[in-house]
Amino acid sequence: MKAETNERSSYSNLLYTVLIISAAAIALAFPAPFTKLGDFPLKKLIIPLLQIIMLGMGTTMSISDFEGVIKQPRAVFVGVSCHFLIMPLLGFTLANGFSFPPEIAAGVVLIGCSPSGLASNVMCFIARANVPLSITVTTLSTLLAPFLMPALMTLLAGQFIEISFWKMMVEIMQIVILPVIIGLALNRIFHKSAVILNRVMPLISMAGIVLIVAIITAAGRDSLLTVGWTLALCVLIHNLTGFTLGYWSARVFGMDEQSCRTVAIEVGLQNGGLASGIAVQMGKVATVGLAPALFGPIMNTTGSLLATYWSQHPPKDILIKEATPIKSVSSQDA
Repeated sequence: MKAETNERSSYSNLLYTVLIISAAAIALAFPAPFTKLGDFPLKKLIIPLLQIIMLGMGTTMSISDFEGVIKQPRAVFVGVSCHFLIMPLLGFTLANGFSFPPEIAAGVVLIGCSPSGLASNVMCFIARANVPLSITVTTLSTLLAPFLMPALMTLLAGQFIEISFWKMMVEIMQIVILPVIIGLALNRIFHKSAVILNRVMPLISMAGIVLIVAIITAAGRDSLLTVGWTLALCVLIHNLTGFTLGYWSARVFGMDEQSCRTVAIEVGLQNGGLASGIAVQMGKVATVGLAPALFGPIMNTTGSLLATYWSQHPPKDILIKEATPIKSVSSQDA
């Protein structure tokens, strides 16, 4: 049964990745349908879509998601700290190293300063990693985003573009915290319908992210055609280095294999949708929003490959548990 569930999640994740890549490719080739609907600019849908996605996250959350802080505080601290140290510093280093135009460079830093990606929990499940730790780190990094993202952006991206700390903090609160609180309340009020919510909301979230990627790709098509391959290489390096440094940082802190895999995935996957929303609020979706738009398809592709590889190479402690036979009571034992 567990193997079947794992396989089902793998197929769902593969489908999600294919849809995102397809959406980006179609929007790049045919941008017009994803730019305007009549006189209405479709980029105005990004913020409401993000709020729906975060609402969906809230409906799947409960107080038990925070149990990890009590049960494994050291692992949670390492995971969250690595996420908000490794990726922002990598983004800053790469933005300077590639010598992008200021607004493109700011986008690279922005995706690095974002909280953990919402797909990380599924990836950790497929990779046979520490799922409770993943859920806790994702939740905490998301709730810390209104404070840490503006602070990190001011510190690291201030040399590229003007950053308003308080304005960004309020915008992230509106995009993240408010919808999550409403989602938590809905989960509490309609607890008996939580199973239906948990099935429907992830599908809505998936559709929302696919549409956001298409809209941003279409909006930034001209810039993408200019710096596209270079920016894609930069984003790929950012993502893969995040996986690598996340894994080995956890190793340095003496964490078990399952937790090391979790930290690697939590560090390497970013909430590109939230970064895109911030770019929209800045009025720079076609420039600052490009790195987040590219990061989504790339991280889902590399994350799926990594999770699938790890699923075929279970941690030793899991292998030992699975190989240990259940001792039966015999007449001799009696």
